[in-house]
Amino acid sequence: MSRFRHVLWLMLFLAQTAWANWQEAVPGARLMGAGEFRMFGFHIYNARLWSATQSLGDGQPFALELIYQRTISRDDLVEASVNELKRLGGAAVSAQQLAAWQTQMQQAFVDVQAGMRITGVYLPGRGARFYVGQRMQHEINDPQFARAFFDIWLDPRTRNPTLREQLLGVAMP
Repeated sequence: MSRFRHVLWLMLFLAQTAWANWQEAVPGARLMGAGEFRMFGFHIYNARLWSATQSLGDGQPFALELIYQRTISRDDLVEASVNELKRLGGAAVSAQQLAAWQTQMQQAFVDVQAGMRITGVYLPGRGARFYVGQRMQHEINDPQFARAFFDIWLDPRTRNPTLREQLLGVAMP
């Protein structure tokens, strides 16, 4: 009976881990800001930034939620991310790192349809988790990747400074 109980507890623990949602990784999360991303006039996604504090620091987890308005393939999402990581990272990011990150993002991302949501959670000193809806899709245990990835939206050199300001709560959408 004792062995059966241990197996049952293990199964319960694994089920809870698999079904954990992103809010558990960012306790007390509140909306910092929101905006939309458009390219060539097309509405691509709505973005929302969640944090337990009103400022982002390396010591605090946060979540970036993207609600897609169009169908986009996983390959296109990964390619766009790699291009931005390369642009922002410059010589500080090696070709080997980019290749490893690309492989990880292939596991973290999915083909999206209008209305789907992917949430990335920044875990300071650890890496990032990616959720599709409320289900954890993949975790990348690489702090350098996590910082570089979220810089696509939050670095002052982002391609969309207006969206950055909206996410940080500096400007209204």
